[in-house]
Amino acid sequence: MTETTRPGHAAPERARPCATPFESIALLLQGGGALGAYQAGVYARLHEAGIEPTWVAGISIGAINCAIIAGNPPQDRVAKLRSFWEGVSHAGDLGVGAWWDQVPLPDPARTVVNQFHAAAVMAHGVPGFFAPRMAPAWLPGGAPSFYDTAPLRATLAGLVDFDLVNHGPMRFSVGAVNVRTGNFAYFDNATETIRLEHILASGALPPAFAAVEIDGEHYWDGGMVSNTPLDWVLSSRSGLDTLVLQVDLWAADGALPADLAAVAVRMKEVQYSSRTRAATDNFRRVEKLRTAFNELLAQMPRELAASPQARMLAEASDQAVYNIVQLVYHSPTYEGQSKDYEFSRRTMLDHWRAGYEQAGATLAHPEVLALPKLADSPAVYDFTHPTKKRPS
Repeated sequence: MTETTRPGHAAPERARPCATPFESIALLLQGGGALGAYQAGVYARLHEAGIEPTWVAGISIGAINCAIIAGNPPQDRVAKLRSFWEGVSHAGDLGVGAWWDQVPLPDPARTVVNQFHAAAVMAHGVPGFFAPRMAPAWLPGGAPSFYDTAPLRATLAGLVDFDLVNHGPMRFSVGAVNVRTGNFAYFDNATETIRLEHILASGALPPAFAAVEIDGEHYWDGGMVSNTPLDWVLSSRSGLDTLVLQVDLWAADGALPADLAAVAVRMKEVQYSSRTRAATDNFRRVEKLRTAFNELLAQMPRELAASPQARMLAEASDQAVYNIVQLVYHSPTYEGQSKDYEFSRRTMLDHWRAGYEQAGATLAHPEVLALPKLADSPAVYDFTHPTKKRPS
């Protein structure tokens, strides 16, 4: 995509990826609350392998993780992610010592412990993230949300350098929904100055959190409309060979629910998996059309190839190739429908470990870091699926 300079700013020199033959590496982080520690684990493993994104794009908790990544130099990013996730997770289940987090529990016991912590979050909030409002929201004239995110504002102010977000080498995008119009909006450092409010808006999921005002408009969590920034990144034609690392927190496919508890889980998964597969399939179809046109263009008479219509199609049919690598968190049954707001230290460590290990297992497949042939682009890989171990 042709670089767009922000008003009053010189266009930053964009980062160049290392450790791969790709010209651009896009890290896409879906929304999912407490599940976001999985994304931090994925990034930690990528960082260890020397794979740094040139573009980060996120929704909700993904926007928070993206801000911490883009708002810190590479050598500090994992430590700052760890600081955030340790700060918002509770150490020591049931009020006992932190040693308890290391004690294995059978699934039925884990279900009880997780539900206890989820209930505690609903009653008391999460330190460094959100706190219950003093006046009940359901009273006349009460606040338009149950919780106040002032603690998150303070936390991010201490973890994120917004000068680096805006003037650093990494492109940065977050999505939110305009409350008044219902339209989805992306805030991108290629065209505007990113502020703390943009991150808070992307994660302002009602009725838990209030809308965030940005330049006279109010915004809610982007996951209400689209919980993944895949469409935004793929539609921003760059002309660069691109490795897309898509880290999803909700699995699109799953078993038929057998009871109401399983129905609640599956409802969230369907709602927040957010058309990821449809976006990928549509992009594949468009890429095939571009390839077909380029082959036809090479055979056109010079006069026809020089026509305005042919030139317009040629501009939209760049020769860049894409790998789309999907890393999808598949939650164990014991997590239940409260898995996105269960912030215990034990669960955070499990999520981080799962992301780290699955990223490592994915990187063990050399094809994910190899440029595909033009005829095979986009090549789509998912090595995190419980049964699907081949390219999709």
